[in-house]
Amino acid sequence: MSVVPEVKSRVTDEALVQRRRAQIIAAAVDLFARQGYYNTTILDVARKAGVSSGLIYQYVSDKEDVLLLALMSVLDLYRHEIPRALEGLEDPMERWFAAVRAYCRVVHEHRVATVLAYRSTKSLPPDRREAIKRSEIETNALIADCLRAGVTAGLFRSVNVNVVTYQFVSFAHTWALKHWRLQDLCTLDEYVSSGLDFFAHALFTRAGWRHYRKLLASGAGVLGAPGAPPPLPSAEGAGLRRTARHPPGSPRR
Repeated sequence: MSVVPEVKSRVTDEALVQRRRAQIIAAAVDLFARQGYYNTTILDVARKAGVSSGLIYQYVSDKEDVLLLALMSVLDLYRHEIPRALEGLEDPMERWFAAVRAYCRVVHEHRVATVLAYRSTKSLPPDRREAIKRSEIETNALIADCLRAGVTAGLFRSVNVNVVTYQFVSFAHTWALKHWRLQDLCTLDEYVSSGLDFFAHALFTRAGWRHYRKLLASGAGVLGAPGAPPPLPSAEGAGLRRTARHPPGSPRR
């Protein structure tokens, strides 16, 4: 369910409002990204969307409404797609893999809107910036909950869950922010899997690695993407790798 605040519509048919707003948002995101928020007018958006500016004002009050809807639309997708990816999964590690992959897929499919959020959120008035921040915290909680469950189960090291969640989020957003270069270096699946590999080596306890091996042997689908994290290191060189996973002062399990 959308949590977009204070965006009034003169139209009462909710299904029609959603369809029209999606049409308006798609046009606005493209224009805001290419020519900037301040250089784009409602008339520009109307022309791009193939409607009249008068029709747009039936669904929003001003250009700020359009920008808010555009930014909130991606946050709403996280709120929808992550729980859907977690359906039927009970294992904490599987849920973590699935949540991170789902978040990254949304970023990939809405790269322009993701970049727009970094560029144009500051153009909103303070109360609406706060609405964006609150919604971001709510959607990030979906990742944080998976991470926290892994820590509780002894599969992940004890970490500052909220901080590490933002490290996941920044990793995902980098695919959009630096797509101009990353697209030449790897596919989305390769990028996500390399990140999961990095985070796995930073987070997994010994019990976590054993559990991962069991999941991998069972053919758990969420682990089966190309480039998934490697199995538990062999005995040869394990001391060095174990030290890397457990820096001085970190808890061992």
